[in-house]
Amino acid sequence: MGAAVALLEPNMSHDDRVQLARVIMNILDTWGVDSEGKIFLLGLPEDTRTRHLSKFYHDTPLPDDPEVAERIDHVLGIARALRTSYPANPKMATFWLNTRNKKFQNRTPLDAMLEDGLQGMMAVRVHLDCAWDWDREDEEIAARKREQS
Repeated sequence: MGAAVALLEPNMSHDDRVQLARVIMNILDTWGVDSEGKIFLLGLPEDTRTRHLSKFYHDTPLPDDPEVAERIDHVLGIARALRTSYPANPKMATFWLNTRNKKFQNRTPLDAMLEDGLQGMMAVRVHLDCAWDWDREDEEIAARKREQS
């Protein structure tokens, strides 16, 4: 899980977790995700009020929850893959996320994430970063072998 594991590590400082929250919120802002979309994409509790999101820009870390951590990992992975795909023009990343794509049933990749949640995030990440999918498959194969032993 990469950064997501770090979010769950007890030795990650409060300041580091606050900084991570700021980074994630800024990425989602750059992508054009509205407040309700941020709550959904991050897997925050359903009773989270949109006005409470501002605390994640200032002095509050995102919840220390495995599902939130997994979603953070996908946001970071997608952002990293977009930077690799469009190194000369960062605005192209937002353009790509908001342009219809046959791979996502003629929806935008952002709509696929907002409509399909975690599965949509994984689909976008796999589309952008096939190496991540290979690593994930290798981990699954190794886990099955351990179970059989």
